[in-house]
Amino acid sequence: VQLQASGGGLVQAGDSLRLSCAVSGGTFGSYAMGWFRQAPGKEREFVAVINWSGDTAYYADSVKGRFTISRDNTKKTAYLQMNSLRPEDTAVYSCAADRYGVVDGELASYEYDWWGQGTQVTVSS
Repeated sequence: VQLQASGGGLVQAGDSLRLSCAVSGGTFGSYAMGWFRQAPGKEREFVAVINWSGDTAYYADSVKGRFTISRDNTKKTAYLQMNSLRPEDTAVYSCAADRYGVVDGELASYEYDWWGQGTQVTVSS
């Protein structure tokens, strides 16, 4: 299974970006998909997760109300719509897949089976 994250870039505070995570191999429709981010000098942190069917999602408090995770199982792609971006959102964003597609809350990073390479998001003030 391979994950390819894309869509990052340099934006100004208040702007929006949509990240994509394209998955090849495996059975995408059965996986939970998560997004994490890591800022320079900081530990990787959970951002959002969505279950296999797309009807259940959880968010970090820091992004709740601004970010939306979604998926298109026909395209084998997960998305992270990021609105009202802030400088503190600056980080490398990575997507991950968990073969156990049911979620009942935040999944720890060790629970994911596959990871993408990350895409840089930089928000200027």
